[in-house]
Amino acid sequence: MTVLIKQARIVDPNSPYNDTVQDILVESGIIKNIGSDLKVESAHESFSGDDLHVSPGWVDIFANFSDPGFEFRETLESGSQAAAAGGFTDVFVIPNVKPVTDNKSQIEYLNRKSGSLAANVHPIGAVSKNAEGKDLAEMYDMRNSGAIAFSDGLNPVQSAGLLLKALQYVKAFDGVIIQIPDDKSVGANGLVHEGIISTRLGLAGKPIMAEELLVARDIKLARYAESKLHFTAVTSPRSLEYIKRAKDAGLPVTCSVTPYHLFFSDEDLKSYDTNLKVYPPLRSPAEQKVLKDAVTDGTVDCIATHHMPLDFDSKVLEFEYAKNGMTGLETCYSVLKTVLPGLSEKRWVELLSINPRKIFGLGQPVIDKSKEACLTVFSPAGKTAIASSDFYSRSGNSPFTGKSLQGAVVGTIRRGTTFFRTKRKINGKS
Repeated sequence: MTVLIKQARIVDPNSPYNDTVQDILVESGIIKNIGSDLKVESAHESFSGDDLHVSPGWVDIFANFSDPGFEFRETLESGSQAAAAGGFTDVFVIPNVKPVTDNKSQIEYLNRKSGSLAANVHPIGAVSKNAEGKDLAEMYDMRNSGAIAFSDGLNPVQSAGLLLKALQYVKAFDGVIIQIPDDKSVGANGLVHEGIISTRLGLAGKPIMAEELLVARDIKLARYAESKLHFTAVTSPRSLEYIKRAKDAGLPVTCSVTPYHLFFSDEDLKSYDTNLKVYPPLRSPAEQKVLKDAVTDGTVDCIATHHMPLDFDSKVLEFEYAKNGMTGLETCYSVLKTVLPGLSEKRWVELLSINPRKIFGLGQPVIDKSKEACLTVFSPAGKTAIASSDFYSRSGNSPFTGKSLQGAVVGTIRRGTTFFRTKRKINGKS
């Protein structure tokens, strides 16, 4: 297949064409040529339009594809299409499925199916058996079978002793542990951020201290084990301070934030919209501002969508009983551009592609002649109208439906496969 990208600005610090506007010709999955005005007699597909940008393929490090066990919410096929529609060529899927991804056969199942999907699916192996936090899972076998990292996903490891063993274990093969920082013994029944809004709404609050306690503890464990640790969905200014100190001390500690924590605050919960019930909960505008600053100043290493597809019956009920989570892959870039419109595309590419690949040892594609094409094509100046009929995901639990956002994803190219964002309106055109 021949694909031609016309007049796109290349955003790739490793490319000799970085920050230049070029045509890019891809043949059979290889970048055949790059030039200012390429003449091609016939191309099977082409990307063209105003303000096109192209970068190495984006990576999401924390998503739930619900497969196997919960295919009525999402399948690997629909999840990968949602990922590609959001500009992601690679997605890490958490182990919280049924059965839990805690052994090599589950890793091999996911890897076998990944080859035919719209995006590369990289399984995260569970730290503990059944993600219950009691006994270590078969991490070495899972690593040999292709596990990209290790985490109990939505069940952050509560036992300091178990996490220490896991950190020591993965050090042998330079692995990474991913934690949602949450001490579940603090505010165990909390539904939303503990503060003025939780009091006004009459909803049980979750203290932000629950996050800070686990961040402080886990950094100490990572220091002792001299092993790699990544915190995802960080929401606390104090947590960010702890993480920054750890980095300054030379510890291999990194972190990510979600798009929805940057876009929404607990003040948006006044409507009791269950699509805004997430884990960790939305914080106050004060904490939200610090998160935005941390994205800008480099404290935050990457973005994690925490894509969490849920069925109708899990969301359309009383707030107390609704499940946590929202879909996030397809709206990620537009949400980020809307929240921080002044941030450079270079920084977004660092957050969405360069840094996650470095942290987790994923291959770094380079936009250059004769290199394999792993590309995301996007338009920073584009507009994206979000409609429920546009989603590739099987679930539509998104609070962004009906909104018009800044920035648009045009498509992806990987392994010779091209994915166009055909359902979504870009610059007012279908």
